[in-house]
Amino acid sequence: MQSFSTIKKIQNLYTSKVCSCTELTQRYLNAIKKENGELNAFTCVTPETALQAAEKADEKIAHGDPLGPVEGVPMTLKANISTRGIDTDCCSRILAGYKPVYDAAVWQILQQQGAVLLGKSNMDEFAMGSSCETSCYGGARNPHNVQRVAGGSSGGAASAVSAGLAAYGIGSDTGGSIRQPASFCGIVGLKPTYGAVSRYGLVAYASSFDQIGPLAGCAEDAAILFDLLSQKDSRDSTSVGARCAAVPALQQSLKGKRIGLAAEYFDGLQGGVGAALEKAEQVFTRLGAQLVPLSIPEIKYALPVYYILACAEASSNLGRYDGIRYGMKAEHYTGVNDMISKTRSAGFGPEVKHRILLGTYVLSAGYYDAYYKKAQLLRRKIRHAFESAFQQCDLLLAPTVPRTAFPQGFTAQDAVETYQTDICTVPVNIVGLPAVSVPCGFDSDQMPVGMQLIGNAGCEDVILNAAHQYELAARADTFRSAARLQLDTVKTK
Repeated sequence: MQSFSTIKKIQNLYTSKVCSCTELTQRYLNAIKKENGELNAFTCVTPETALQAAEKADEKIAHGDPLGPVEGVPMTLKANISTRGIDTDCCSRILAGYKPVYDAAVWQILQQQGAVLLGKSNMDEFAMGSSCETSCYGGARNPHNVQRVAGGSSGGAASAVSAGLAAYGIGSDTGGSIRQPASFCGIVGLKPTYGAVSRYGLVAYASSFDQIGPLAGCAEDAAILFDLLSQKDSRDSTSVGARCAAVPALQQSLKGKRIGLAAEYFDGLQGGVGAALEKAEQVFTRLGAQLVPLSIPEIKYALPVYYILACAEASSNLGRYDGIRYGMKAEHYTGVNDMISKTRSAGFGPEVKHRILLGTYVLSAGYYDAYYKKAQLLRRKIRHAFESAFQQCDLLLAPTVPRTAFPQGFTAQDAVETYQTDICTVPVNIVGLPAVSVPCGFDSDQMPVGMQLIGNAGCEDVILNAAHQYELAARADTFRSAARLQLDTVKTK
C-alpha cells in the first residue's frame, strides 16, 4: 500500500523503485478504461503519447538523473488547449476532428518538463457553461455522486483528478471555470493573475477574462504547477509572467495576516456551505490570522458586467468558425452566406448560440452605449473597490460557489439560477486577480464544499500559502472524503 496522489508522492514511488513510471502510467490508463464510461471525464485518451513520455522518465531514473518538478507525472489537458496532432475540439461539433498544427505555450512547457499526457478532458462547449453539460459529448459526472454534475467548464479535468484518473489537470478560467468544478469535486483549483500564464494556444472565449491554471489534489501541487507555467511569453501580448514564486512561500506563518470577509459574498448560501466556511474561519483564527469584516457593495454589479462583456468578446472571437478555415462545413448550400449560416447553425450548441446572440446585441448600433460601454465603466468601479478592500486586508476568504454540485439536468430546468451560482467567482475575472478554491467540508449529502481565497494582483504566493497552511492545520477528513483518502492506496494495487 503506497500513497501516490500528489506530485511529490508519485515521484517518490519512482525514485524509491516501488514502481516505474511506465507501470504507473499503465495503471492510470487501465483506470481510465474502466471508469471513464461512467464519469465521462476524458474525451480523448492518448496512450502512445503517455507511454513514450513515461519511458523517457524511466530512462532518466535508470541513469540516476534527477527528475524535473512534474516529470513522469500523469496528467490531463482541457480540450481547448492546443496540442499538435491531438484532438482539440473544445467539445463542439463545429470543431469535430480539429487537430492543431502547433502546441499551446503551457503544453510546450509541460512537454519539456516530461509531463505524461493521458488525454484531453471534457468541458462545456467553448468553455461556456457551469455544469459541463453543454459539451457535445455530454457532461462529465461528479465522482462523489454520479447523479450530480462535475461543474464547468473544466468539469472533465476536475472529475478526473477527483476520481484519481489523473494526478493533475490544466484548465482555463473565464468566469470560474477552474474554481467552480474544483469546489464541486472536492479538489484544489487555481485561477492565476491575468497575464501570469501565457494564453498562447488557448482557444479564446473572452480574451480579457481567459486565464489558464491548474486543478490539483492539494495546494502544494497547485504551487508547483504555477511556478512552472507562469513564464513570460512574447507570443501573448498580455503575458507578464509571475511576480513571485509560490513554492518557497509555502512555509510562512499566517500569524498576523489579515483575512477579509466581504459580507456580500455570504448572502444566500446553502446551509452546508455556510457551516463549512465558519469552520474554516475558525481554523485560520487558530493559525493566528485576523478576520476582518468588510464590505464590497460593487459585487452586486459583477454578474451583469461579466455576462455583457464576456458575451461581447465571445461573439467576436467565435466569428472565425465559418466552415472555411476550421472544422465542419455544411454539405448543402446556395452561396457563401448560406454556407456560413448553415454551418454555424448546425455546429454550435444552444448555449453558445445564446451567448453569441447576446454579445452581438450589446455591440450593435444603438445599444453599445447602453450596455457595453456602461459595463466597461462598472468594471473599472469594481476594480477600484477591490483595490480599496486590499488596503484593509492581505487576502479575502469567500465561498467558491453558494451551493454544492447540482443534479444532472438542473441547468436545463433553471438556467437563471445556474448563472447566479457564478456570483462568487466572476468578480475575480473582471478585475484579473488570483484566487484558489480549496475543499473545506461537506454538506448533508456528503457533497464537497469549496472556499475561495482571493489575493491582490501577483500575490499567488499569499493565497497558496494560506491554502497550504489550512490543509496542514485542518483534519484531512474534514475536507477530503473517505473515497479520496482511499485513492492513495486503491490505484497502486
